[in-house]
Amino acid sequence: MKRGEIRWYTFKRPDKKRPVLILTRDSILEYLGEVTIAPITTTIRSIPSEVFLSTQEGMPRDCAINCDHVQTVSKRKIGSLITTLSDGKRDQVSASISFALNL
Repeated sequence: MKRGEIRWYTFKRPDKKRPVLILTRDSILEYLGEVTIAPITTTIRSIPSEVFLSTQEGMPRDCAINCDHVQTVSKRKIGSLITTLSDGKRDQVSASISFALNL
């Protein structure tokens, strides 16, 4: 597991299994039981706190990384790898997180 990877995660009911982006820095991942993630949704609102991802970028469907809902979850529940973000998309995520948190 590495920062910038998109992996499956099963949320508590009534939510479901969905992709998440790993945000925790690589140097600390092996020491933690939890990781910080941004959930990914097919509800695309085209707002500054989202980053659009397409099927051409390895996603099962067009979707958006939702930086308004960053959260920390159990590392044990993180599933298989879907794809890894490009450097350009990682830059967009940084900007979207800054916007979402008003940094």
